[in-house]
Amino acid sequence: MKGTNAHRARQSVAVVGLGGIGGAAAAVLQEAGRHTVTACVRQPLERLTFERPGGTVELPMHALTDPAAAEPVDWVLLCTKAHATPSAGPWLERLCRAHTRVAVLQNGIDHAARVAPFIGEATAVPVIVYYNGERLAPDHVRFRPVSQHDLVVPDDYGGQALKALLDGTPLRVLAVADFATRAWRKLLLNAAANPITALTPQRQAVLRHADIYALCLDVLEEAVRVGRADGAELADDEPARCMETLMSFSPELGTSMLFDRQAGRPSEIEALNGAVVAAGERHGIATPLNRMLLALMRAVNDAAAPAAG
Repeated sequence: MKGTNAHRARQSVAVVGLGGIGGAAAAVLQEAGRHTVTACVRQPLERLTFERPGGTVELPMHALTDPAAAEPVDWVLLCTKAHATPSAGPWLERLCRAHTRVAVLQNGIDHAARVAPFIGEATAVPVIVYYNGERLAPDHVRFRPVSQHDLVVPDDYGGQALKALLDGTPLRVLAVADFATRAWRKLLLNAAANPITALTPQRQAVLRHADIYALCLDVLEEAVRVGRADGAELADDEPARCMETLMSFSPELGTSMLFDRQAGRPSEIEALNGAVVAAGERHGIATPLNRMLLALMRAVNDAAAPAAG
């Protein structure tokens, strides 16, 4: 597939992981009707209830529950949590061929490296997700835009191809030259909001408490030092900017880590504060507050693991 015409042609899309993010992505593509969409799920699914600005719709959904039944596709949208990537391996191995592009809609900063062991000669397209997706039931998701752009991708062939794939859907895609800095900025948002909401456990209203707000600023100061050492172009007032962004979100919004804890699932703390701590170790920068949040959420994950299994 080369050129603009190939981008606009009808393509086959498999969405792996039908949580809040994947459910919304599958729903907007299915509703637009421009491509052939398949949901790769654990339990059978025939329809998807989709809440979005403007109302709620019921969408038919073609779903597979066994990777052995999957065939190669043009696009895979990988929407599992970062730590669940290996469990998606059997799906990726069946869905991917050399022509396949794998859009990695996950948190963290190492999207391509994370999926490389499972996609063979396929091309990874890292994606930063800003929209709020909430899974209300296995067949029911809610989509709420919270930013000027819903997805950010590198300004290269893969990123532009994903932007074309989503043309005609509500998902607004921004292509940027400095993707690494954007990824770190999203990581900062997550490193503050996700563990705090999960540990409290409260929605984003908790970030408005004066002492919690101050704690978040300190956590972010650490992470910004690490991000700069890692090559991100972060501003001197980056922590304050980050908190200003978080304050612009509705206090009623939850985070993926909060939803995971409420559901008794392990969280993706390793891809968030764990990534900050690991990068800090690489660059010789101490990260005591991020390390504390990592340790606490690891304990929460340990408690959730038996139920999840």
